[in-house]
Amino acid sequence: MFSLINPANQSFLSEHQYITDETTQNKISISGKAYVNWRPETIYKRLNFIKSLIFELTKNQHLLAKSCTQEMGKPIKQSLSEIDKCKLLCEYYLQNAEKFLQSNKISTNGSESFVVYEPLGVILGVMPWNFPYWQVFRFAIPAIIAGNTVVVKHASNVAGCAQLIEKLFIDAGFPEGVYQNLLIAGKQVKAVIDNPLIKGVSVTGSEKAGTEVASAAAAQVKKAVLELGGSNALIVLSDANLDEAMPAIINARFQNTGQSCIAAKRYLVHKDIYDNFLERFTKGISALKMGDPMDEQTTLGPLARTDLAQEVQKQVDDSVAMGAKIVLGGKRNDAFYDATVLTNVTPDMPIFKEEVFGPAVPVVPFDTFEEAVKLSNSTDFGLGVSIFTADVAFIKSKIHLFEEGAVFINDLVKSDPALPFGGVKRSGFGRELAENGLKEFVNVKTVFIK
Repeated sequence: MFSLINPANQSFLSEHQYITDETTQNKISISGKAYVNWRPETIYKRLNFIKSLIFELTKNQHLLAKSCTQEMGKPIKQSLSEIDKCKLLCEYYLQNAEKFLQSNKISTNGSESFVVYEPLGVILGVMPWNFPYWQVFRFAIPAIIAGNTVVVKHASNVAGCAQLIEKLFIDAGFPEGVYQNLLIAGKQVKAVIDNPLIKGVSVTGSEKAGTEVASAAAAQVKKAVLELGGSNALIVLSDANLDEAMPAIINARFQNTGQSCIAAKRYLVHKDIYDNFLERFTKGISALKMGDPMDEQTTLGPLARTDLAQEVQKQVDDSVAMGAKIVLGGKRNDAFYDATVLTNVTPDMPIFKEEVFGPAVPVVPFDTFEEAVKLSNSTDFGLGVSIFTADVAFIKSKIHLFEEGAVFINDLVKSDPALPFGGVKRSGFGRELAENGLKEFVNVKTVFIK
């Protein structure tokens, strides 16, 4: 048994019990049987179920958002926006999935050659708590549309959200077993991967979790997609329009109280505008409202758990002990941690070299563009980078210098249903979303006829 605690006020929410290994294997068997019937369904029929799912998302939007806010502390307006984004994802694939999955004719010396895209089977998703709906939907929807069935091991601290997602699929009329929630502990995941019915696994989470799951999948020669951590740089060149850019620059770090793999976590600012930037930046952050995440005026809620706030506090305190200076924030109250800005930061400090999963950020000056690139790449992660400048043409010519899965110019790094999402280096491999995500868990089958 385990209990869920509201991080905003430490109140008891609910109690849950992990299912047994035997029950887990039985559920996988149900998904395996469901796959036999789901695989031959036409794309049109699968998409009709997606239409029903959009209806259920809309009908239950406030219930879903409330559960998210209570379980992991996301400000309620951001929780509602997360549901909207899930609907947007479904609508994108409604419009594009048929085209993406069409067979592809290829000219060869045969009389006919083509490629078809066929589902693999039952796919396991191991999902995180920070975007409890969006992360699941961006994995599950393309996998299911392609003809797979899915089982999901969600983060335990959003167990209520996980149950609500499964209910959405049931109420939308999906056949039994097409989508199933597995309320299991992390130590039970390997046995799921080892099940012969599981044909692939997608993990969004920490580097540690990704490494363990990828190792288990590799041992069984099973496909894996890893969406892991990030330590994105946000680079502000001397010609950046700070009046226009500042809202996006602030949101890049403090959306979802800084708990995002694609959040900007290292701010690199040209020395000529450093003081001006720091003044504007700290002033804008000071205007953010921390408090009850159920209040629609709140822009900063608690971190998802008290221990997560303690970890951020330790990274900040250790950096200060090494010479960093706190110019704003730096205080913790249970799961709440102030929006915090540090200066005098060097690359060897935890606040710079580690992934900080909370509302604390270093602001570091640089002299030349080459120095900014070097600082940006000086991390084991490679998820994304933002560059703010008036000279877009110059940055477009330098995109190849950045060791990242995404480069965003004059905006924060974000996921979009129409764009492939994923990283390089220790941020993982594989892609979600767009056509790439739809084809991650398919058999790309070549057909040649002479």
